[in-house]
Amino acid sequence: MDAYPGGNCVNVAVYTRRLGLDAAYLGVFGDDGLGTALRTAVAAQGVAVDHSVVRPGATSVSTLHVRDGDRVFLGYDPGGTDVRRALPLTPALLAYAASFTLVHSSVYSGTEAVLPRLATAGPLISFDFSDEDEYRTPAYLDRVCPHVDLALLSCSHLDEAATRALLAEAVRRGAGMALATRGLDGAIAYDGRTTAAAPARVADPAAMSDTMGCGDAFLAGFAVSLLREGWSRRAAPAPEALERALDQGARAAYHQCFVEAAFGSGWPTPVARAGGRGPSEPAPR
Repeated sequence: MDAYPGGNCVNVAVYTRRLGLDAAYLGVFGDDGLGTALRTAVAAQGVAVDHSVVRPGATSVSTLHVRDGDRVFLGYDPGGTDVRRALPLTPALLAYAASFTLVHSSVYSGTEAVLPRLATAGPLISFDFSDEDEYRTPAYLDRVCPHVDLALLSCSHLDEAATRALLAEAVRRGAGMALATRGLDGAIAYDGRTTAAAPARVADPAAMSDTMGCGDAFLAGFAVSLLREGWSRRAAPAPEALERALDQGARAAYHQCFVEAAFGSGWPTPVARAGGRGPSEPAPR
């Protein structure tokens, strides 16, 4: 069995860097062997980690099996308590995060309470709501959406009507824009005025490696495309820009299918897969 670096915020930072923009990861690494290897692997991708911290404790580990190219989760070890504790957003770290154009976080990062400060500081905020019902309640959406410019929702388990309704709900509750990824059924984006959809780019299962990181790659491709077209809070994307961003997201997700695990860099270990979680990462400058 081998271990591989990865995790939602880590992946988005790495994929953004691979698309040509500066990126950094802001979070917590464990001081065990896996934590050291994870930090080294992320830095080797050109992602800045110098504002992250190392704490005593074990790194979180997700154990997976790849079956016919798709990932099957077998278990999760949350790691050390101190490593899981979110990184406090000090004035210095807030200023650092605000020096980036966009900051990405997720439901697993423990950043809900600091999102208002991050948003007020200036950068665009993207936030991954995953696919779990507990993060789609009215109370949770009301807590997060008003401070989010791009809400990412995994909707492979929903039909198109339910997906569109969820996107509208996220925007109605304050998100500037909502993006739903639906696996082989493509993706849909909605910004309160325009709905755009795009089909998935389907890889040959015999040629692909696995689907690890495909959703994160889609988000990175989508966001980077919008940023290059001038997306900001003062300049909402044009309908054509949304369509191009969906196409770029689909391309990025397709190419990710041919990458081993999240971004390669595996090493032999008694653990099947290693994953890292942290509060957030500044993405493109």
